[in-house]
Amino acid sequence: MKCFFTCLLFLLFISNQNAQEYDDYLGAGHTNGITITSSHEESPANLCMNGNGLGKNLQEASRFLSQATLGANLGEIIYADSIGFENWINQQFQIPPSSHAETLEELYDVILVKWIEAGLDPEDLDVTAFFSRAAWWHVSTQTHDQLRHKIALALSELLVISDQSDLEAFGKGLAHYYDILSKNAFGNYRDLLMDVTLNPCMGFYLSHLNNPRSFPQFNIHPDENYAREIMQLFSIGLYELNQDGTRKLDTDGLYIPTYDNNDIRGLAKIFTGLSVGDWVSEEITQDLQFGIPIVYADLTVPMIMYDDWHETGPKEIVGNYLIPPGFSGMQDIEVAIEHLFNHPNVGPFLGKHFIQRLVKSNPSPAYIKRVAQAFEDNGNGERGDLKAVIKAVLLDPEARNCIWIDEISNGKLREPIHRYTQLLRTFQVETNTDYFINMGYNFQYLTGQHPLASPTVFNFFLPDYQPNGEIADEMLVAPEFQIFNSSTSIGYINLLQYWLFADYLNELPGILDDDNGEWKAFLTADELDFIGERTSGLVDYLDLVLGHGNLSEETKRTIIQFSAPFQSAQDRIKVATFLTMLSPDFAIMK
Repeated sequence: MKCFFTCLLFLLFISNQNAQEYDDYLGAGHTNGITITSSHEESPANLCMNGNGLGKNLQEASRFLSQATLGANLGEIIYADSIGFENWINQQFQIPPSSHAETLEELYDVILVKWIEAGLDPEDLDVTAFFSRAAWWHVSTQTHDQLRHKIALALSELLVISDQSDLEAFGKGLAHYYDILSKNAFGNYRDLLMDVTLNPCMGFYLSHLNNPRSFPQFNIHPDENYAREIMQLFSIGLYELNQDGTRKLDTDGLYIPTYDNNDIRGLAKIFTGLSVGDWVSEEITQDLQFGIPIVYADLTVPMIMYDDWHETGPKEIVGNYLIPPGFSGMQDIEVAIEHLFNHPNVGPFLGKHFIQRLVKSNPSPAYIKRVAQAFEDNGNGERGDLKAVIKAVLLDPEARNCIWIDEISNGKLREPIHRYTQLLRTFQVETNTDYFINMGYNFQYLTGQHPLASPTVFNFFLPDYQPNGEIADEMLVAPEFQIFNSSTSIGYINLLQYWLFADYLNELPGILDDDNGEWKAFLTADELDFIGERTSGLVDYLDLVLGHGNLSEETKRTIIQFSAPFQSAQDRIKVATFLTMLSPDFAIMK
């Protein structure tokens, strides 16, 4: 019945074209004396500049936080507006990173108690991907280092490993890898490249763990997988770039490849001789030896070099750069990483990735160039400072100026994971335990996405994906549309029904069924006072916290029409939220 009800609401919503006009307004609550009124039919840019009846500053703060966080509530929007966006960023830089690995250990202890209470053998409770997923959900929805979470997620979609592999059995390793991304989110990209290169989960996923030197007599040669991907996906891309992200052309007007097969073979020799740095199995009693499989490995410890298994001799890599003989294996890696890091492609390549993940799918060349320049020099002569890159992305005129909203190239489809976290963080969801424990497998099945669960090293979607139709006709890209189809669109509707009407905010193992995530504090007293009693006040509130002032007049009329008849305030809130999060005005960030 609930499914039928929500499907009916959806059909009514999308078919409603002639909803009745309304002129209600929201009176001031006691939250900073802010007044919200109804919007008027204007261009999106005018609505942004004039506040869409929501107050320009609050709307812009909400829009900023939609780019800089995984979701914000009313208090956070008011706070960001009060201190200014750059100050907000600076404060976020100072918050120590939350630890997924430590959270995993805490969750393990909580679940172990339930496990034993259920009469199960504690020896059978394995630390698989479930625990790393549960740690991710708790950290990302309940902690305060919000900008770091947003950047770490963006990095996880660039420096990809996935539990859709044998890594699924190694939850501690997955959580530790995500901590590497989180720890380095405000650091230097060179250090991040080095940490990722030496991580055993990455070594296993892209097969440079236990990668031996050449044995030509046995037709054994260095594995080329990581050598290829660190160039193509992690640093310089396929083609030489100008600083504005456009591709360079040769004298024949053709794109210029950044590397060839010889460069891959040369770099593959660099990543030989690495194996696990420590083990966890009592079966391993001898000194560490090259070739120990990950089943015995401590995947939280960086790989170490076994020089006897490292390729000796000179190595020529991209740009005809020759690494002379005589270096140790680790010195070879350091020199190679430094060389890749200093390639002129890295600034525009990385800059475009961050812009696409945080702000918009089709940044102008000038926007990319400004971000690339921040990567080149943070103002103090440092290259690769991610703090400078983040500021350049989020504070750029193309991200902040309302006039860009009217541009045909502006905006991006909100990723499924962002829709989920937006709901959880906006309404400050609580559960019956101290942790928000979630598995996310059903969410992944229905939407095609979950952190550290990409089907391939190429992420869930390609940066240059073009859906057929008007977007492709305009020569634009829309990466997130690659996982938007008839199945995932309906799956998302079903998830909204579970979240809002069935109170299934998270997916739990059977032993935790009694601790499911109910809407304990759907809205605070301040927020309810802020909304007032009118349904239009609720819709204006949802426009602010979920839509960032982007809901059209027609969308708001429709939401009011179908939510106003409900007598219960909680029912009106849930129906209005359901329709808001179904609307294209919510789905497309601008």
